[in-house]
Amino acid sequence: MNAKDLRTVLAAGQPVAEHHPWPRVIVDTEIWNTLVEGLTSGAWVLLGLWGETGAVHLAVCEETTGNLSIASLPCPDGSFPSVGRLHPPAQRLERAIADLVGLQPGNALDSRPWLDHGRWPMRHPLGAATAPDESIPPYPFLAAEGEGLHQIPVGPVHAGIIEPGHFRFTANGETVVRLEERLGYVHKGIESLLSGAPLERAARLVGRVSGDSTVAYALAFARAVEAATETTIPDRAHWLRALMAELERLANHCGDIGAVCNDAAFALMLAHCAVLREQVLRASASCFGHRLLMDRIVPGGVVADLPADGAKTLRALITEFRRQFPPLIELYDDTASLQNRTVSTGFVRPALIRQFGCGGFIGRAGGRGFDARRWPGYPPYGQLKFETPTRTDSDVNARVWLRIHEVEQSLALIEQILEQLPLGPLRVELNRPGRPSEGMALIEGFRGDVLVWLRLAADGTVARCHPRDPSWFQWPLLEAAIENNIVADFPLCNKSFNCSYSGHDL
Repeated sequence: MNAKDLRTVLAAGQPVAEHHPWPRVIVDTEIWNTLVEGLTSGAWVLLGLWGETGAVHLAVCEETTGNLSIASLPCPDGSFPSVGRLHPPAQRLERAIADLVGLQPGNALDSRPWLDHGRWPMRHPLGAATAPDESIPPYPFLAAEGEGLHQIPVGPVHAGIIEPGHFRFTANGETVVRLEERLGYVHKGIESLLSGAPLERAARLVGRVSGDSTVAYALAFARAVEAATETTIPDRAHWLRALMAELERLANHCGDIGAVCNDAAFALMLAHCAVLREQVLRASASCFGHRLLMDRIVPGGVVADLPADGAKTLRALITEFRRQFPPLIELYDDTASLQNRTVSTGFVRPALIRQFGCGGFIGRAGGRGFDARRWPGYPPYGQLKFETPTRTDSDVNARVWLRIHEVEQSLALIEQILEQLPLGPLRVELNRPGRPSEGMALIEGFRGDVLVWLRLAADGTVARCHPRDPSWFQWPLLEAAIENNIVADFPLCNKSFNCSYSGHDL
């Protein structure tokens, strides 16, 4: 099955006129099942799966041709054919739809709740809300049988300030034979809060889905709104957005490199990388008024310009990085005890990475070179020169090296942006269609591709908005990464992934 087949299949459906920039098509069960078959065969990649009252939406892409489409299946009886039955990456998404909307995937292999832990004041808050069940049975973790096996429960409350998550290990001695995750302990109800929200409030909410990716989420939301309203923003705004995105990527990768080394008992790298990260945060505050660049990107453009001395500040930052960063990388590469912990630890099969459509440094460490800055692409990256590095060893060490290479690429991108930054206004007023309209955006955050889909009401407020974090397709692979590793290496594997609890748990 190829991209031409995808277009042909969807041509039999009913297109939604006010959806931009990619087509959304209302389909029947036959077309839906054909799409599932294409995902299962590997012809397409699952980008997202979400629901609303009476319908479920499936976003798929064909990377080789740039074909991207959304299929929407009406669910008058409250159910839909399971995608996850044949395509495992969809299973947790289906469980979330069942919890939030009440739509049930037919013949699903896993019908356990995912986000609803039985503590909400209602069931199905995004659908036909009902009273909660009086009695919730204990969560049935998957059974593991075999001689000499034992279980180790970890969490949901952890040391430090990280968000809660439960990890249930089944081990044979020190060797992990199965890990099962349970998340959803701090569900924030963001999608409910977004319904009916004015754009200003909605932008602030989406920018807080995952605090370390506030630029990525704000950019995805803004681009989705601009697509829905068919608004063209000033060139300078595009370039400043890219500058902020690369600063965010730089800060997070530096922090992660140090944190991975720290979990391998090499605290020296953590200390030095923390200094570099702090320098990025201070430069961000100096240039744009906020250390994390929160609320700087809005629909229609940006709200903060680079000050007169901003370029000087950022060039000084780049100079310091190029002085301090190479010795750190040499230290990482030449420390035998560190390499002994990271090389071959937490291996993920590249075939599994491709099946899950896993992006970011996790996907690229396993040979999947997907980068939303290149495809589907968005300004100004088409005018910039950069590489998307990949590896095939797909272990902790590979994920560290991917971060190192991306730091180098971000430094080069910041330089290019400063050299080519155009003059002009920062923001425009959004077009007001005066009718319901829909938009979607896909952008590259530091963890991978962030998706935002939304529908605007005729008055310009948000009728429905679905943000999708890259961690949805990364958390399941952590379970695969720890298999046949020792229990003591779980913190190392976990940090090398650095999946977002918050972004996953809307």
